[in-house]
Amino acid sequence: MRAIICGAGIAGLAAANLLAAHGCDVIVVERTPSPRTQGYMLDFFGPGYDAIEAMGLLPALQDVGYRVVEAALVDNHGRHRARMNLRQFADGALVSVMRPDLERVLRENLPAGVDLRYDAALESVTPLDDGVRVELADGSVLTADLLIGADGIHSTVRRLVFGPESSYLRRLGFHTAAYTFDAPDIHAAVNGRFVLTDTIGSQFGFYGLRDGRVASFAVHRTTDPSLPDDPRAAIRSAYRELGWVVPEALERCPSPEEIYYDQVAQIVLPTWSKGRVVLLGDAAYAVSLLAGQGASLGIAGAYVLADRLTQAASIDAALSEYERLWRPEVESKQRVGRSAAHWFLPRSTPALIARRLALHLLRLPLLNRLTPTAIAGKPTTLIQTLHPSHP
Repeated sequence: MRAIICGAGIAGLAAANLLAAHGCDVIVVERTPSPRTQGYMLDFFGPGYDAIEAMGLLPALQDVGYRVVEAALVDNHGRHRARMNLRQFADGALVSVMRPDLERVLRENLPAGVDLRYDAALESVTPLDDGVRVELADGSVLTADLLIGADGIHSTVRRLVFGPESSYLRRLGFHTAAYTFDAPDIHAAVNGRFVLTDTIGSQFGFYGLRDGRVASFAVHRTTDPSLPDDPRAAIRSAYRELGWVVPEALERCPSPEEIYYDQVAQIVLPTWSKGRVVLLGDAAYAVSLLAGQGASLGIAGAYVLADRLTQAASIDAALSEYERLWRPEVESKQRVGRSAAHWFLPRSTPALIARRLALHLLRLPLLNRLTPTAIAGKPTTLIQTLHPSHP
């Protein structure tokens, strides 16, 4: 089987690894001229962790990852208001990792036969009787048995084949941003922990990186669906009222091309495949940062898709099985994301106090077992039950 994968992000690279390991002819096309360096720290656990382990890449991931044990909430004066043990989520099966580092692990472990092309934007998709034809911006034409759209929440493949983004994008009323910067004092204050401001309407969080830099994460409520022309100016405006170390972080905000900035949204599609085109990861089922596990679900979804493509009697049967098996897991996490919107970033002082109280209660011995399900949804054993899909 020959597959074209659009998108050299986490889901696309995972699919390339898995399919190529089974002898498939794989071409990956990516519109950016080089690997992206922007991104945030993510807590990687759940089914994607199981898939990475099955692929043999867990040691490589642990080498670049961080062992962050605690998330802490602090007020505008830096005083602790609540804490959470991150290890509760996965019984220790968790790695905190910068998104570009996770992509690098997947990219550097691609089988030798994978054709990875950067600066290769997709322009058109034409269905064929037994496959698909794509044209790239440079005029080159490729044909394959299958096109996998793994090109993110603003997917070009989805737009060309399934219709406009507005038909499937569910905005959740937040914008988010991430960037890294040098600040020794902030690094010393947060190193080994994920520290978030315990604030209303907007929130800033920080991780200390091993190179001495600080990784930041920010989210704020907004009714404006449009993205700003100048994300640095937008960040400085949205978070200017926050205290503690946030003013210094805003001063050290880098140039716009070094900032990750997007709206917080979900993608809800009635079907993930059309002919010989199938969507994967955020292109098919973005769950939003409110639900978390987007990277985990992207890799696990690639695992399920590759497993079905190498086990099912036909490509059409494989695409049907992929959706039948994986959709219930994704929809469960999307529901968690929608329900989390009211407590993830409180709208008022009473809501802020209620969140603090809930986090304190969930630390009690009789209640802390409920924390993972309450915040991240029910775990799944689907990856373990599938046939091994990596030699």
